[in-house]
Amino acid sequence: MRRMRVASLVVAGAIVLTGGVGSFVRADPAPSEAYITDEQGRALVLRGFNTENSAKKTLDGMPEFTEADLGREHQDMGTNFVRFLISWRSIEPQPGVYSEVYLDLLAERLDWYAERGYHVMLDMHQDLWSAAIAPGRDTGGNGAPAWATHMDGLPVGSHDMWEMYYLDPGVIRAFDNFWNTTGNHPELAEHYANAWRAVAQRFADHPAVVAYDLMNEPYGGTLQGPVFESGPLTALYQRTTDAIRTVDEDNWICVAPQAMGNNWGSPSGLGKITDNRDGEQRIAYCPHIYPLPMDLGGGYEGISRDLVDATIASWRDNTLRTAASLGDVPIILGEFGLDTTLPGAIDYVEKIYETAAEMGAGVAYWSRDDGDWGPYEEDGSARNLVAALDKPYPRAVAGTPISWSSTVDRLELTYRPDPTVSAPTEIYLPWRGFPGGVRVDGGEVLAWDQSTRLLTLRQPQSAENVAITITPAP
Repeated sequence: MRRMRVASLVVAGAIVLTGGVGSFVRADPAPSEAYITDEQGRALVLRGFNTENSAKKTLDGMPEFTEADLGREHQDMGTNFVRFLISWRSIEPQPGVYSEVYLDLLAERLDWYAERGYHVMLDMHQDLWSAAIAPGRDTGGNGAPAWATHMDGLPVGSHDMWEMYYLDPGVIRAFDNFWNTTGNHPELAEHYANAWRAVAQRFADHPAVVAYDLMNEPYGGTLQGPVFESGPLTALYQRTTDAIRTVDEDNWICVAPQAMGNNWGSPSGLGKITDNRDGEQRIAYCPHIYPLPMDLGGGYEGISRDLVDATIASWRDNTLRTAASLGDVPIILGEFGLDTTLPGAIDYVEKIYETAAEMGAGVAYWSRDDGDWGPYEEDGSARNLVAALDKPYPRAVAGTPISWSSTVDRLELTYRPDPTVSAPTEIYLPWRGFPGGVRVDGGEVLAWDQSTRLLTLRQPQSAENVAITITPAP
């Protein structure tokens, strides 16, 4: 109970300090109608995992994840998306030197996804800036190379909760030097943008790659809130976007707010990014959500559930407002997750997915690692998360989804057809809900492949809204 009181006070304080109170009194924002699209122009409904936490510490920068692991995930849950962790330390081990060995390893993994029709968002991951904040100690730091970690001799302590390292003087100084708040390291942002340029140059035409997530959970050091987001963070995103566009005009670019506050439902002060490509802008907004009561180890029940529901409502509204302010851009929930042994955990998972569907947002669950947060046990047996995520969903829609919802044996979809898209609408239907044939009301079946679990629907001739209900055949 004491933990819950602390959490509620911190949530309230964060909301007040960052202006979140206004989110409760302004009119509800409209759901997003912007989606990341595939090469055929279909709106993509993205469902998958972060893959994976293990990549933070491996010597080669690759996750402990095999092609067989991907095959099982694909068969068990019908995922079509991955937020794949990459790291600056692995891309640019020395200033201006890009590792072809690492990029080759990454290409091999991307080929696994391409063969199965996945869409990959490459995520430049960092936590606590770098493992170099305390060499030889397991602080949870990862991401940046040692040569880009400048702490100016300031100390880093020892903590039981890894998040507490963010308050250490050495960690704060490392971030301040990156953002050039100190005025001493203007070169670091340029290196970062050029590292992304090297990645984009290599994978611009890879069939699996759809997006670049420019930085995981940015932290401003001594700068926080709107001052940080509208200033150094927006500037870095613009510089990096410009660098990527010199070699890749097609893949989407995802920008995230600072984690502190925004992960708890507070507003973002992120500025609009100009996408200097021919044609429509391809910027997406990719926030995370970790309600504080659950981040502190609570379950989804009682007072904690009430606090979490309030956080989700605030996060939803503020996320939609930020996406609108960035130019009515698509939304991807880049991270959410929890220990699914906690009371009410699966209810929480279902609540987040329902909220994302209402918003028109893609989702990447954290994470694909084995254990209490993931879909499988260490011995490979399926956990409760597998059944929770193995639900019908529209993977690719030949138009604009207006609303959709599903249970294990039913999917309802309303969308506005796009007459310029000739490719069919594609829907995933799980084995346990659809063991045989399917019944489609409101649409025309093009094909039903029981082995892949994919149903395709012919594009209607009319541009009027289409309402489809899919159930098992009698």
